[in-house]
Amino acid sequence: MTEEQRVGQLFVLGIEGDSLSPAETSAVETDHFGSAYLVNSRTGGVESVRTLTSAIDVLATDSNTHGVGFFIAADQEGGQVQRLSGPGFTTIPSALLQGQIPTTTLQAEAATWGRELSAAGVNLVLGPVMDVVPPGADAINEPIGALQREYGHDPTTVSSHGAAVIKGMAQAGIATTLKHFPGLGRVVGNTDTTSGVVDSTTTSDDPYLAAFQTGIQVGAPFVMVSLATYSAIDPDRQAIFSPTIIGTLLRGQLGFKGVVVSDDLGATAAVSSLAPGGRATAFIASGGDLIVVGSVSPATEMAAAVLARARSDTVFAAQVDTAALQVLEVKATYGLLSCG
Repeated sequence: MTEEQRVGQLFVLGIEGDSLSPAETSAVETDHFGSAYLVNSRTGGVESVRTLTSAIDVLATDSNTHGVGFFIAADQEGGQVQRLSGPGFTTIPSALLQGQIPTTTLQAEAATWGRELSAAGVNLVLGPVMDVVPPGADAINEPIGALQREYGHDPTTVSSHGAAVIKGMAQAGIATTLKHFPGLGRVVGNTDTTSGVVDSTTTSDDPYLAAFQTGIQVGAPFVMVSLATYSAIDPDRQAIFSPTIIGTLLRGQLGFKGVVVSDDLGATAAVSSLAPGGRATAFIASGGDLIVVGSVSPATEMAAAVLARARSDTVFAAQVDTAALQVLEVKATYGLLSCG
């Protein structure tokens, strides 16, 4: 792969409409973006989504991606966070309700939801949510509890039911993403809409990390790092920019060997103080692998910044190559590249 193609593998480009826009197509061709994300809600059903994902898959050419296929991702948690619906898609209950289903039943249900995604051409789910919201805190926990995105209010329930979803999705060939490490269950503000969100409780040996540990042990290939700051672990940096949280805690202590993915680094309020290029380079320099960005303009700015720094900084260039290899190894597992 060319250096530009390797950089492109570090990005998940948001696709905003029901069909590819000229700008999105051009971005894949010019910046070699290697994965895609169906950003908005789509109600047209499986066949409608399949038309879009097929058009994306066609762009996996030798010149664009060196022939490497795309991860095409969607938020399909259930409840208020189910982006794909309509004919062929089950209406998925909220995670809080899923947490009340026997795990064997939930795994079978998740396999069904995964087969629906596969039929639609989606092969990566940005879930399950492994955040634990303390009992009685749903109303004040804006990003998770208020939306009923947690499987329960203790790490045991979240671990068992999150694991059931991971296993069920894997049966259908769908990759999963643990989120939002090291947890958004104790914060108040929503990092999508608020800057300066801080968790002052979670520690590096916190019992709530057990849910993420379980997800790693049952084989989830992606972990999404949150946009909050964890003052008891690294008070000086947001999690996505923290080598302590990504390297020491997630990679070292929890033993995660897969792909470290960002939350959306596009227009999200939590990172608005940094220019897009600075967000991308800081994430890669901190040990991250895969950057989610919801629209073309910041994505192209980020890719240019990563490429420019790689060309001027040999240490950073090595980090880019390491991250690209992480992504490609998972893609190989899911049949998205062949080695001759």
